[in-house]
Amino acid sequence: MSRQIRILQPTGRGISLKSTILPRTGVAQLLVSVVLLSSAWPLTKIALALGTTPLWFAEGRAVLSGVTAALIVAARGRLRLPRRADLPALAAIGGLQLAGYFAFAHVAVAWVPAGRTAILANTTTIWIVPLSLVFLHEQIPPARWFAAGIGLVGVVVLMSPWAIDWTSPPVLIGHAFLLGASLCWSVAIIVVRAARPSLSLFELLPWCFGLASLLLLPLVMLEAPHGTLGSRPDCWLALAFIGFVAGPIGTWCVVEATAKLPTMVSSIGFLTTPAVSLLLANLLLGEPITADLLLGSALIIGGVAIAAFPLRSLRVWSAWAGGRRRQ
Repeated sequence: MSRQIRILQPTGRGISLKSTILPRTGVAQLLVSVVLLSSAWPLTKIALALGTTPLWFAEGRAVLSGVTAALIVAARGRLRLPRRADLPALAAIGGLQLAGYFAFAHVAVAWVPAGRTAILANTTTIWIVPLSLVFLHEQIPPARWFAAGIGLVGVVVLMSPWAIDWTSPPVLIGHAFLLGASLCWSVAIIVVRAARPSLSLFELLPWCFGLASLLLLPLVMLEAPHGTLGSRPDCWLALAFIGFVAGPIGTWCVVEATAKLPTMVSSIGFLTTPAVSLLLANLLLGEPITADLLLGSALIIGGVAIAAFPLRSLRVWSAWAGGRRRQ
């Protein structure tokens, strides 16, 4: 029996005792995905700085992740062909969350610092709020609206728009591509939440990576026919870690967490990815840790806490405010 986290949340016009259950497996998978996917951008930046072509790196990680996922699923005796009911989730994950996201983000990271790439490419909350309201008709508690706002303020602080060279076309295109990457991911989240595939997301993963590899291949041949995966071992090690570990396991945890957790909780939870990426970028690339990094990370973590435990956070705030009024 899976263990669950039961929390209370506000409903309607006031506070009710209606409970929301957050599966602990979903929360754990969310945390694992954040750690693994956070490591991808600094390592990608290292590989690109050493001469790897961005689209070749994207294709390479998709192929390696697909092979790894297929071997794992086959070893467990669960490798099956997708059916018609699986096609929406397969198209969303393979075509948008993987191929679309990889194409936009890997080109952009050549023009945008690794830390900032992780920030913008993971700002799914910008798109999730309107998409979940329109297509999923989810009832979003006020505390989670507040959490989304805090998280996005933290993203803005981390992004430091005042430090961007707005006169540079490559920089502007890079930032637009990153927003496109986050839109692809957000649409995939909505489709996965709405779809009812016959196969589990774990069983679909090899086919999703296979579809992404096929979709990326024409783009690679058109835009970078003479590209390379690099000529130094560091490039290959980065690709191996992302392709064999971070890619398949991180993506599986993402799609499982997306399916198990409320859309706003998973979306706001993914906002921790840029904060972790910035810390790793400091360790691996020497990108400085500044006051805006600390403030932005604190805002994002606060938003995640409020999103996961909305009523508890509201009660803490009410108790604090009540104490202030009595003083």
